[in-house]
Amino acid sequence: MSTSLPAGSLWVFCEQSAEGVHSVAFELLGEASRLAANLHCPVTALLAGGTGECVPALAAAGADTVLLADGPDPAQPDELQHTAILAALVRKYDPAVLLLGATAFGRSLAPRLAARLCTGLTADCTALSVDPETGLLRQTRPAFGGNLMATIVCPDHRPQMATVRPKVFPAPVPDPDRPWQLLRESIPAGPRAFEWLERIASQEETDIGKADVLVAVGQGIGGAENIALAEELARKLHGTLASSRPLVDNGIMPYPRQVGQTGKTVSPKLYLALGISGAIQHMAGVAAQKLVAVNTDPDAPICGYADIVIPCDCSTFLRAMLDLLA
Repeated sequence: MSTSLPAGSLWVFCEQSAEGVHSVAFELLGEASRLAANLHCPVTALLAGGTGECVPALAAAGADTVLLADGPDPAQPDELQHTAILAALVRKYDPAVLLLGATAFGRSLAPRLAARLCTGLTADCTALSVDPETGLLRQTRPAFGGNLMATIVCPDHRPQMATVRPKVFPAPVPDPDRPWQLLRESIPAGPRAFEWLERIASQEETDIGKADVLVAVGQGIGGAENIALAEELARKLHGTLASSRPLVDNGIMPYPRQVGQTGKTVSPKLYLALGISGAIQHMAGVAAQKLVAVNTDPDAPICGYADIVIPCDCSTFLRAMLDLLA
Protein backbone atom coordinates (compact mmCIF):
# COMPACT_ATOMS: atom_id res chain seq x y z
CA MET A 1 0.00 0.00 0.00
CA SER A 2 1.46 3.36 -1.03
CA THR A 3 1.80 6.10 1.55
CA SER A 4 2.56 9.06 -0.69
CA LEU A 5 0.70 12.34 -0.21
CA PRO A 6 1.18 14.84 -3.03
CA ALA A 7 1.18 18.60 -2.58
CA GLY A 8 -1.85 20.51 -3.76
CA SER A 9 -4.44 18.05 -2.49
CA LEU A 10 -7.80 18.82 -0.84
CA TRP A 11 -7.93 18.18 2.90
CA VAL A 12 -10.91 17.74 5.20
CA PHE A 13 -10.34 18.02 8.94
CA CYS A 14 -12.43 15.31 10.61
CA GLU A 15 -13.42 16.50 14.05
CA GLN A 16 -13.76 13.87 16.76
CA SER A 17 -15.35 13.80 20.18
CA ALA A 18 -16.26 11.21 22.78
CA GLU A 19 -19.17 10.23 20.52
CA GLY A 20 -16.93 9.61 17.47
CA VAL A 21 -16.35 11.54 14.25
CA HIS A 22 -18.69 14.51 13.80
CA SER A 23 -21.22 13.99 11.01
CA VAL A 24 -20.07 17.18 9.25
CA ALA A 25 -16.80 15.41 8.38
CA PHE A 26 -18.67 12.93 6.19
CA GLU A 27 -20.69 15.73 4.60
CA LEU A 28 -17.48 17.60 3.78
CA LEU A 29 -15.81 14.50 2.37
CA GLY A 30 -18.72 14.03 -0.03
CA GLU A 31 -18.47 17.65 -1.17
CA ALA A 32 -14.67 17.41 -1.33
CA SER A 33 -14.94 14.49 -3.76
CA ARG A 34 -17.07 16.63 -6.06
CA LEU A 35 -14.66 19.56 -5.85
CA ALA A 36 -11.62 17.33 -6.31
CA ALA A 37 -12.95 16.13 -9.65
CA ASN A 38 -12.70 19.73 -10.89
CA LEU A 39 -9.42 20.45 -9.12
CA HIS A 40 -7.89 17.18 -10.39
CA CYS A 41 -6.45 16.36 -6.98
CA PRO A 42 -6.93 13.67 -4.32
CA VAL A 43 -8.94 14.05 -1.11
CA THR A 44 -7.29 13.60 2.29
CA ALA A 45 -9.20 13.06 5.53
CA LEU A 46 -7.20 14.44 8.45
CA LEU A 47 -7.58 12.91 11.91
CA ALA A 48 -5.78 14.18 15.01
CA GLY A 49 -5.83 11.65 17.83
CA GLY A 50 -7.99 8.62 18.40
CA THR A 51 -7.51 4.95 17.59
CA GLY A 52 -8.36 5.15 13.90
CA GLU A 53 -11.40 2.88 14.09
CA CYS A 54 -13.27 5.32 11.86
CA VAL A 55 -10.68 5.21 9.05
CA PRO A 56 -12.59 2.78 6.76
CA ALA A 57 -15.77 4.86 7.10
CA LEU A 58 -13.91 8.04 6.12
CA ALA A 59 -12.42 6.29 3.11
CA ALA A 60 -15.85 5.02 2.09
CA ALA A 61 -17.18 8.60 2.32
CA GLY A 62 -14.67 9.92 -0.22
CA ALA A 63 -11.16 10.07 1.24
CA ASP A 64 -8.35 8.83 -1.02
CA THR A 65 -5.93 9.09 1.90
CA VAL A 66 -6.60 9.13 5.63
CA LEU A 67 -3.86 11.03 7.45
CA LEU A 68 -3.88 9.85 11.07
CA ALA A 69 -1.76 11.94 13.42
CA ASP A 70 -1.08 11.45 17.10
CA GLY A 71 -3.06 13.97 19.08
CA PRO A 72 -5.17 14.75 22.14
CA ASP A 73 -7.81 12.41 23.47
CA PRO A 74 -10.88 12.99 21.25
CA ALA A 75 -12.98 13.14 24.42
CA GLN A 76 -10.93 16.19 25.49
CA PRO A 77 -10.21 18.22 22.33
CA ASP A 78 -7.83 21.15 22.69
CA GLU A 79 -7.62 23.99 20.13
CA LEU A 80 -4.02 24.87 21.02
CA GLN A 81 -2.75 21.32 20.54
CA HIS A 82 -4.80 20.80 17.38
CA THR A 83 -3.46 24.06 15.94
CA ALA A 84 0.14 22.91 16.47
CA ILE A 85 -0.49 19.49 14.93
CA LEU A 86 -2.44 20.71 11.90
CA ALA A 87 -0.03 23.56 11.20
CA ALA A 88 2.92 21.16 11.17
CA LEU A 89 1.14 18.78 8.80
CA VAL A 90 0.05 21.55 6.43
CA ARG A 91 3.58 22.90 6.25
CA LYS A 92 4.94 19.43 5.54
CA TYR A 93 2.48 18.36 2.85
CA ASP A 94 1.30 21.70 1.39
CA PRO A 95 -2.41 21.08 0.62
CA ALA A 96 -4.23 23.47 -1.71
CA VAL A 97 -7.51 23.47 0.25
CA LEU A 98 -8.43 22.76 3.86
CA LEU A 99 -12.09 22.42 4.86
CA LEU A 100 -13.34 22.31 8.45
CA GLY A 101 -16.78 21.96 9.97
CA ALA A 102 -18.23 25.15 11.45
CA THR A 103 -18.94 23.47 14.77
CA ALA A 104 -18.20 25.12 18.11
CA PHE A 105 -14.75 23.51 18.08
CA GLY A 106 -14.14 24.16 14.37
CA ARG A 107 -15.04 27.84 14.73
CA SER A 108 -12.40 28.17 17.43
CA LEU A 109 -9.75 26.08 15.71
CA ALA A 110 -9.99 27.45 12.14
CA PRO A 111 -9.05 31.12 12.83
CA ARG A 112 -6.17 30.06 15.08
CA LEU A 113 -4.85 27.79 12.35
CA ALA A 114 -5.32 30.36 9.57
CA ALA A 115 -3.39 32.94 11.60
CA ARG A 116 -0.61 30.42 12.26
CA LEU A 117 -0.36 29.62 8.55
CA CYS A 118 -0.70 33.26 7.41
CA THR A 119 -3.55 32.42 5.06
CA GLY A 120 -7.16 33.49 4.59
CA LEU A 121 -10.29 31.92 6.04
CA THR A 122 -13.89 32.10 4.86
CA ALA A 123 -16.21 31.18 7.72
CA ASP A 124 -19.70 29.65 7.65
CA CYS A 125 -19.80 28.88 3.93
CA THR A 126 -23.08 27.76 2.42
CA ALA A 127 -21.70 26.83 -1.02
CA LEU A 128 -18.36 25.82 -2.54
CA SER A 129 -17.33 25.61 -6.17
CA VAL A 130 -14.24 25.77 -8.40
CA ASP A 131 -13.60 28.68 -10.74
CA PRO A 132 -13.16 27.02 -14.15
CA GLU A 133 -10.67 29.66 -15.34
CA THR A 134 -8.39 30.04 -12.32
CA GLY A 135 -8.94 26.77 -10.47
CA LEU A 136 -9.49 28.73 -7.26
CA LEU A 137 -11.96 27.62 -4.64
CA ARG A 138 -15.04 29.85 -4.72
CA GLN A 139 -16.35 30.16 -1.16
CA THR A 140 -19.87 31.57 -0.76
CA ARG A 141 -21.28 32.82 2.53
CA PRO A 142 -23.83 35.35 3.82
CA ALA A 143 -22.36 38.85 4.28
CA PHE A 144 -23.40 42.29 5.53
CA GLY A 145 -25.63 40.88 8.23
CA GLY A 146 -26.97 38.24 5.88
CA ASN A 147 -28.40 40.78 3.44
CA LEU A 148 -26.43 39.40 0.51
CA MET A 149 -24.32 36.40 -0.47
CA ALA A 150 -20.60 37.00 -1.07
CA THR A 151 -18.30 34.72 -3.03
CA ILE A 152 -14.70 34.88 -1.81
CA VAL A 153 -11.45 33.55 -3.25
CA CYS A 154 -7.95 33.33 -1.78
CA PRO A 155 -5.57 33.69 -4.75
CA ASP A 156 -2.26 34.39 -3.03
CA HIS A 157 -1.94 32.15 0.02
CA ARG A 158 -2.30 28.45 0.77
CA PRO A 159 -4.11 26.53 1.87
CA GLN A 160 -7.44 28.02 0.88
CA MET A 161 -9.38 27.56 4.12
CA ALA A 162 -13.12 27.47 4.70
CA THR A 163 -15.47 26.34 7.42
CA VAL A 164 -18.85 24.87 6.46
CA ARG A 165 -21.81 24.49 8.76
CA PRO A 166 -23.24 21.03 9.46
CA LYS A 167 -26.14 19.96 7.23
CA VAL A 168 -25.23 22.33 4.38
CA PHE A 169 -24.18 19.39 2.20
CA PRO A 170 -25.75 15.92 2.18
CA ALA A 171 -23.77 13.00 3.51
CA PRO A 172 -22.50 10.81 0.64
CA VAL A 173 -23.59 7.26 0.03
CA PRO A 174 -20.71 5.16 1.41
CA ASP A 175 -18.66 3.17 -1.09
CA PRO A 176 -16.67 0.56 0.87
CA ASP A 177 -14.93 -0.61 -2.31
CA ARG A 178 -13.13 2.68 -2.96
CA PRO A 179 -9.31 2.36 -2.99
CA TRP A 180 -7.58 4.30 -0.25
CA GLN A 181 -4.38 4.54 1.74
CA LEU A 182 -3.49 5.22 5.37
CA LEU A 183 -0.67 7.55 6.38
CA ARG A 184 0.42 7.90 10.01
CA GLU A 185 2.26 10.87 11.48
CA SER A 186 3.66 11.61 14.92
CA ILE A 187 3.64 15.34 15.64
CA PRO A 188 4.49 16.82 19.08
CA ALA A 189 1.31 18.48 20.32
CA GLY A 190 2.83 20.63 23.05
CA PRO A 191 1.07 21.73 26.24
CA ARG A 192 -2.68 21.89 26.62
CA ALA A 193 -4.46 25.24 26.67
CA PHE A 194 -6.64 24.18 29.60
CA GLU A 195 -7.52 21.26 31.84
CA TRP A 196 -10.82 19.41 31.45
CA LEU A 197 -12.61 19.14 34.79
CA GLU A 198 -16.13 18.04 33.88
CA ARG A 199 -18.43 17.74 30.88
CA ILE A 200 -21.98 18.95 31.56
CA ALA A 201 -24.67 18.04 29.05
CA SER A 202 -26.95 20.77 27.74
CA GLN A 203 -30.39 20.96 29.34
CA GLU A 204 -31.87 21.35 25.86
CA GLU A 205 -31.81 17.73 24.69
CA THR A 206 -33.57 18.27 21.36
CA ASP A 207 -31.27 18.52 18.35
CA ILE A 208 -33.24 20.15 15.54
CA GLY A 209 -30.46 19.25 13.14
CA LYS A 210 -31.41 15.57 13.37
CA ALA A 211 -35.16 15.97 12.84
CA ASP A 212 -36.82 14.71 9.65
CA VAL A 213 -39.78 17.05 10.21
CA LEU A 214 -39.48 20.59 11.53
CA VAL A 215 -42.38 22.89 12.34
CA ALA A 216 -40.77 26.33 12.51
CA VAL A 217 -42.42 29.40 13.98
CA GLY A 218 -41.66 33.05 13.22
CA GLN A 219 -42.88 36.50 14.17
CA GLY A 220 -46.10 35.97 12.26
CA ILE A 221 -47.14 32.94 14.32
CA GLY A 222 -49.65 35.01 16.30
CA GLY A 223 -48.76 34.52 19.97
CA ALA A 224 -48.09 31.90 22.64
CA GLU A 225 -51.33 30.00 22.01
CA ASN A 226 -50.38 29.36 18.39
CA ILE A 227 -46.85 28.34 19.39
CA ALA A 228 -48.42 25.71 21.64
CA LEU A 229 -50.56 24.53 18.73
CA ALA A 230 -47.47 24.39 16.51
CA GLU A 231 -45.68 22.25 19.08
CA GLU A 232 -48.67 19.91 19.23
CA LEU A 233 -48.66 19.66 15.43
CA ALA A 234 -44.94 18.88 15.48
CA ARG A 235 -45.58 16.01 17.89
CA LYS A 236 -48.37 14.60 15.72
CA LEU A 237 -46.07 14.75 12.69
CA HIS A 238 -43.32 13.03 14.71
CA GLY A 239 -41.25 16.17 14.29
CA THR A 240 -39.67 18.95 16.31
CA LEU A 241 -40.51 22.59 16.94
CA ALA A 242 -37.99 25.12 15.60
CA SER A 243 -37.84 28.90 15.47
CA SER A 244 -36.59 31.91 13.58
CA ARG A 245 -34.21 34.33 15.29
CA PRO A 246 -36.64 37.09 16.35
CA LEU A 247 -38.53 34.77 18.70
CA VAL A 248 -35.22 33.67 20.23
CA ASP A 249 -34.02 37.26 20.61
CA ASN A 250 -37.27 38.10 22.39
CA GLY A 251 -36.84 35.22 24.82
CA ILE A 252 -39.90 33.36 23.53
CA MET A 253 -37.99 30.37 22.12
CA PRO A 254 -34.69 28.85 23.35
CA TYR A 255 -31.55 29.32 21.25
CA PRO A 256 -31.01 25.59 20.49
CA ARG A 257 -34.25 25.76 18.47
CA GLN A 258 -33.03 28.61 16.23
CA VAL A 259 -32.62 27.99 12.49
CA GLY A 260 -30.54 30.30 10.34
CA GLN A 261 -27.20 31.97 9.86
CA THR A 262 -26.68 32.49 13.59
CA GLY A 263 -28.51 29.31 14.60
CA LYS A 264 -28.41 25.82 13.15
CA THR A 265 -28.40 24.61 9.59
CA VAL A 266 -31.07 21.96 9.08
CA SER A 267 -31.93 19.58 6.28
CA PRO A 268 -35.22 17.87 7.19
CA LYS A 269 -37.44 16.00 4.80
CA LEU A 270 -40.19 18.53 5.60
CA TYR A 271 -39.79 22.11 6.80
CA LEU A 272 -43.11 23.71 7.69
CA ALA A 273 -42.59 27.45 8.10
CA LEU A 274 -45.32 29.23 10.05
CA GLY A 275 -45.29 33.02 9.91
CA ILE A 276 -41.65 33.21 8.81
CA SER A 277 -40.74 35.96 6.36
CA GLY A 278 -37.80 34.08 4.86
CA ALA A 279 -35.00 36.64 5.19
CA ILE A 280 -31.71 35.47 3.74
CA GLN A 281 -30.26 35.11 7.25
CA HIS A 282 -32.89 32.48 8.00
CA MET A 283 -32.85 30.71 4.65
CA ALA A 284 -29.07 30.31 4.87
CA GLY A 285 -29.81 27.63 7.47
CA VAL A 286 -32.55 25.77 5.59
CA ALA A 287 -31.75 22.91 3.21
CA ALA A 288 -35.04 21.03 3.31
CA GLN A 289 -36.20 18.43 0.81
CA LYS A 290 -39.68 19.96 0.94
CA LEU A 291 -40.45 23.46 2.19
CA VAL A 292 -44.05 24.45 2.97
CA ALA A 293 -44.72 28.09 3.88
CA VAL A 294 -47.85 29.27 5.67
CA ASN A 295 -47.99 33.03 5.17
CA THR A 296 -50.60 35.66 4.43
CA ASP A 297 -48.10 37.87 2.60
CA PRO A 298 -47.67 36.71 -1.02
CA ASP A 299 -44.61 38.97 -1.35
CA ALA A 300 -42.77 37.44 1.61
CA PRO A 301 -39.33 36.19 0.50
CA ILE A 302 -40.04 32.70 1.79
CA CYS A 303 -42.71 32.27 -0.90
CA GLY A 304 -39.92 32.31 -3.47
CA TYR A 305 -38.13 29.45 -1.72
CA ALA A 306 -41.17 27.32 -0.85
CA ASP A 307 -42.32 24.25 -2.75
CA ILE A 308 -45.83 24.89 -1.46
CA VAL A 309 -47.28 28.21 -0.27
CA ILE A 310 -50.45 28.20 1.83
CA PRO A 311 -51.95 31.73 1.94
CA CYS A 312 -53.57 31.38 5.33
CA ASP A 313 -53.14 32.79 8.82
CA CYS A 314 -51.27 30.45 11.15
CA SER A 315 -54.06 30.00 13.68
CA THR A 316 -56.58 28.83 11.06
CA PHE A 317 -54.03 26.51 9.47
CA LEU A 318 -52.93 24.95 12.76
CA ARG A 319 -56.46 24.27 13.98
CA ALA A 320 -57.43 22.77 10.65
CA MET A 321 -54.37 20.51 10.60
CA LEU A 322 -54.89 19.37 14.18
CA ASP A 323 -58.53 18.58 13.46
CA LEU A 324 -57.46 16.62 10.40
CA LEU A 325 -54.92 14.61 12.40
CA ALA A 326 -57.18 14.05 15.41
